[in-house]
Amino acid sequence: MRAAVSTLCLVFLLIAAARVASSAASAEGHVPSFRDCSECPEMVPVPGGDFVMGSPVSERGRFDSEGPQHRVSVRQFALGTYDVTIREFSIFLGETGYQPAPCDPIAGLSWTFRGRGVAVAPGSALEQEPATCLNWYDAKAYIAWLNSKVPKLQTSHSGGAYRLPTEAEWEYAARAGTKTARWWGNSVGQGQANCNGCGSEFDGILIAPAGSFRANAFGLYDMLGNVWQWTEDCWNENYVGAPADGVAWERGDCTKRVLRGGSWSNLPEFVRSASRS
Repeated sequence: MRAAVSTLCLVFLLIAAARVASSAASAEGHVPSFRDCSECPEMVPVPGGDFVMGSPVSERGRFDSEGPQHRVSVRQFALGTYDVTIREFSIFLGETGYQPAPCDPIAGLSWTFRGRGVAVAPGSALEQEPATCLNWYDAKAYIAWLNSKVPKLQTSHSGGAYRLPTEAEWEYAARAGTKTARWWGNSVGQGQANCNGCGSEFDGILIAPAGSFRANAFGLYDMLGNVWQWTEDCWNENYVGAPADGVAWERGDCTKRVLRGGSWSNLPEFVRSASRS
């Protein structure tokens, strides 16, 4: 698949299933969101279940990399309510002095420091935009820092409570129980997301602040459109031999990692639950 991949890629996080098991349901029957520390992102528990991963051959905009469809069982976990924002990522940079590599040196696209923080005016709308211009290793560095903030959390994951979602977990969360091309239906519609043809004020022009569009049935915002999202998995050209238990696929071309969700500059074909790059 030749995707119009933007360099504007972000961190997206989840907590291990063991952490979620003790969460209590709210009066409405939903498990409430939570934070593990003041610097930690808001998280939404996602119930476990089975789903059919990938797209049918009849789906409009489908690429061969989205098949064959296969059933996957996913354990319960928690995912960030919103994309990790510039403000949240800036706290990490300020505390650690970590410097992400430029995502486009020719165009001068890189994170710029002013003192101990990133050059973002406090309270500006920019602070609430997704943290972009980040590679997969930048995402892993941020996650390692988050895990240092909550070392006492009990988890079966060797790296700590936080990690990147697996590709299967991401699609399961993006679908939120639906089987259509997008969680709101098969058509891209109007104003459901930010892409080059999604019918919003941001389309193909600007990155929208996190949470600018309504959430899916799991209470997750911006799963489709706005910016691509990193997952843990190595890249494979199709799903032949893919895991059926929701774990990360750590075989294939591990010099490339899977991106999901599509971005503000992509056509609607890339803004689907099954689309991958």
